[in-house]
Amino acid sequence: PGKESGSYAWVYVLMGNMLRGIGETPIGPLGISYLDDFAEEGHSSVYLGSLNAIAMIGPVTGFILGSQFAKLWVDVGYVDLSSIRITPKDSRWVGAWWLGFLVAGLLSIISSIPFFFLPKSLDKPQKERKVSVSLHALKTNEERSQMANLTNPGQKVTGNITGFIESLKSILTNPLYVIVLVLMWLQISSFIGAVTYAFKYVEQQYGQSASETNILFGMVAVPTVAVGLFTGGYIIKKFKFTLLGFAKFSLFTNLVAFTFHLLNYVLVCESKPVAGLTLTYDGISPVASHINVPLSYCNSDCNCDQNQWEPVCGDNGITYISPCLAGCKSSSGNKKPIVFYNCSCVEVTGFQNTNNSVRLGECPREDQCKRKFYFYIAVQVLHNFFAALGGTSIFMLIFKTVQPELKSLAVGFHALIIRALGGIPAPIYFGALIDRACMKWSTNDYGNRGSCRIYNSTLYGYTYWGLMDSLKFLAFILYIVLIFTMKKKYQGKDTKQSENGKKAMNEANVESLNNDGHSAPPARTKNETHI
Repeated sequence: PGKESGSYAWVYVLMGNMLRGIGETPIGPLGISYLDDFAEEGHSSVYLGSLNAIAMIGPVTGFILGSQFAKLWVDVGYVDLSSIRITPKDSRWVGAWWLGFLVAGLLSIISSIPFFFLPKSLDKPQKERKVSVSLHALKTNEERSQMANLTNPGQKVTGNITGFIESLKSILTNPLYVIVLVLMWLQISSFIGAVTYAFKYVEQQYGQSASETNILFGMVAVPTVAVGLFTGGYIIKKFKFTLLGFAKFSLFTNLVAFTFHLLNYVLVCESKPVAGLTLTYDGISPVASHINVPLSYCNSDCNCDQNQWEPVCGDNGITYISPCLAGCKSSSGNKKPIVFYNCSCVEVTGFQNTNNSVRLGECPREDQCKRKFYFYIAVQVLHNFFAALGGTSIFMLIFKTVQPELKSLAVGFHALIIRALGGIPAPIYFGALIDRACMKWSTNDYGNRGSCRIYNSTLYGYTYWGLMDSLKFLAFILYIVLIFTMKKKYQGKDTKQSENGKKAMNEANVESLNNDGHSAPPARTKNETHI
């Protein structure tokens, strides 16, 4: 067999994502650290919650635009749409996905313009500056001489590399930071896997088109996350949580969200009746396996291509893989909606009909499954709200469990791990397990396997939700480990002050310097002694 022509489109996607990652750095790790440094005491959680909530405007806009682009054929402007027989609800439909990248790129360029007018350096608040001066005045002569030695460019590079390695070692030997990092990695992996295949799940499970699914997530699911993030930030400010309070609050909200998440198992629909996959071709009896289902008396003489996928819906409510395999003898031509007549495999129970017909496209879901879809929406709203409610608190633990000067590194390393170990592997192993539920694969011009046309709905649902819940359960174990580690580490210390003890921590550092005449070890965190 021949080979498909190579495509280098992935190179452009890779370069685009690299540039996007570079551009996100000032807004992500550095921006979050800036918010915490310059926010008034007790307000950093509100600002962080607000930032994450406002960030949801992007996904909402993207889903709504994606809904409209999904209705357009991928080669819009180059193909006569009247020649396309399928509709957006067909699994073979490919929407104009590339338009989203163009619009998003243009909006990103426009939104970057205000950043050019920011000052080159941002002054710290007066109280922070005073503490920094006090710390600097207490440096020993030895430390000053070491700093002077770094004036040489080569020594500066070596010093920067050594300092980076020491800083990275510091955060990676911090047990609290590592536990929170792994915990968030499990949660994000579950989230990324869920989002990646959520559209396919809704399409396959409830018969919704790609455009309808985009509207669902854009108008219902994502705004709920925004409300949860903002509300979580406000609750933290209102009740002045400590670090231990962050962990407990996040654990509680995620347990509630997990409880709602379990309801999804009840909302899984049965697989569609498909002749040749779940039923015999005459539609009379179920089959033990969807692999190599033998032809029936009604289509054995039709010389049909069993690899073809052009689903049609019969008058009997059964989907057939193709008009040929339904035993059809004639059609309405290119007139839409396309109807095929004299289909020998189709029998309407209770009627003597010699002109049985089928229509192009899969049969719609039964009413019971359609009702489950509305319950599914309600469950997602409740789950997303409570999961997002604890999102701000668990994220604040990332930079509250390390030394203040290492916040940016801690947040940046967290973003790296999440993108590399969460964003890349999760869709791969989610997809590998979900593909086990595929009942019908497409084939390309060279006979190689393509995309999945239809899934076993029950197996898909249990695999999809089961994998997510497994990751969530492991995260709950780490929540418990985190709480016990915190209690053990800070046993007997003051636990009454909240996360906003910046001044108290800095004063403690100065006092330590005055007592021994040497630089005190970097404070583990602004709040570590206030748990």
